[in-house]
Amino acid sequence: SAAVTNPGLIEERAKAFGAQFVVLAIDARKKENQWVVHTHGGTKPTDKKLFSWAKEGQARGAGEILFTSMDHDGTKQGFALDPLGKLHELLSIPVIASGGAGNMAHFLEAFLLGKADAALAASLFHFGELRIADLKKYLQNNGVPVRI
Repeated sequence: SAAVTNPGLIEERAKAFGAQFVVLAIDARKKENQWVVHTHGGTKPTDKKLFSWAKEGQARGAGEILFTSMDHDGTKQGFALDPLGKLHELLSIPVIASGGAGNMAHFLEAFLLGKADAALAASLFHFGELRIADLKKYLQNNGVPVRI
């Protein structure tokens, strides 16, 4: 939310700490065939669009993009693979998938189909539905490089 309000914040942080420490988190929802950036935990729409904002964030010095599909978040139905893949094509910095993980296969899809560089989840791990060690083994056994 802060970077949307003050995009210069990205440049300031990148200059002060280095791009490798600047992760631009983007919450977006699909509206009328476009991914619209939202602030305040995905509750307030903005005039920014996902892909142009991600490109601007990279140009301003973000070292990674954390993309959360607010349409998928909490559903446990899988990540938003199409926009993940498009972000991968458009950007030269890592993209982190967020929102929608419900099982181990969803993580594998994020890496193989969505071309994500990393993927995250919260409730699956917090409530013990999935163990990180088991997920890492599963991913490794399916060809995804993972530190065990």
